Amino acid sequence: MKKVNVDELFEGKASRYALVIGVAKRARQITKEFEDEEVITDDKAVLLAIDEIKDHKVNILQPEYDD
Repeated sequence: MKKVNVDELFEGKASRYALVIGVAKRARQITKEFEDEEVITDDKAVLLAIDEIKDHKVNILQPEYDD
């Protein structure tokens, strides 16, 4: 089983919520891409999404809040 260092992923992010939503959204995109291209793989979409975020291939945009 692959271990993920959450602190490393969380680095530079404003909230864990944004990180979780970003990973989930990217995992759904990866799943759709695999279905459209009829790719069969044993890799889990969530782990691929985490790797992409960790390697800075995908950035998570966070809204700016005005007080």
